[in-house]
Amino acid sequence: MFGTNNGIAGQVLVGFGTDVQKQQWLPRPAEGDVASFALMEPGAGSDPAGLRTTATRDGDDWSSRGQAFVGDERTGYRAAMTSLARGRVHIEALAVGSAQRALDESVSYAATATQGGTPIGDFQLVQAMLADQQTGVMAGRALVREAPRLYVTGEDQRIAPSVAKLFCTEMVGKVADLAVQVHGGAGYMREVAVERIYRDVRLLRLHGGTSEIQRLIIGGGLIRSAKRTV
Repeated sequence: MFGTNNGIAGQVLVGFGTDVQKQQWLPRPAEGDVASFALMEPGAGSDPAGLRTTATRDGDDWSSRGQAFVGDERTGYRAAMTSLARGRVHIEALAVGSAQRALDESVSYAATATQGGTPIGDFQLVQAMLADQQTGVMAGRALVREAPRLYVTGEDQRIAPSVAKLFCTEMVGKVADLAVQVHGGAGYMREVAVERIYRDVRLLRLHGGTSEIQRLIIGGGLIRSAKRTV
């Protein structure tokens, strides 16, 4: 909800809304109302260009299934794509934060839980899992610093957010899975934090564009850039 309010829906208004729209709508999510970003429909979602919902002019306004939209059709798609890219910067940061929490829980558990009187953290196979978690978290944190820098400076507002979103959301899934593994059977119990983290982070590979779509954005962007230099 926070990410949609501030990272996607709110940014459409901030970046592309008229002064009247900003005055009318921006205070509401700040006061606690929930904003939304209409992207999904049966048969489309990850590919926004494939959406079948249409808008038609109604005087100076736009109507779509009874809802009114004010704007320029030439900038609507660009507004949506720009806001989605910015939202991916938020998602990747959320992924790294969740991965850090999963790692912290894993280290704490490994240092205190015992097997045959020995802390499980003394076992090399457990240490290897912790090492993989730490490596993923540190690599993700580096991307979370670099991608927003490129976005803010305008150097890269498309490929870099997708790269960071792809890596960080895939990474947190692996880190959360390892966290459950470190906890053993206890990691599958609802009252244990890593069980909740494991379920929560699965959404991140879908929200804001699936991992598959991020790969298409990255690969396609690289090819288009190469063609322009030929």
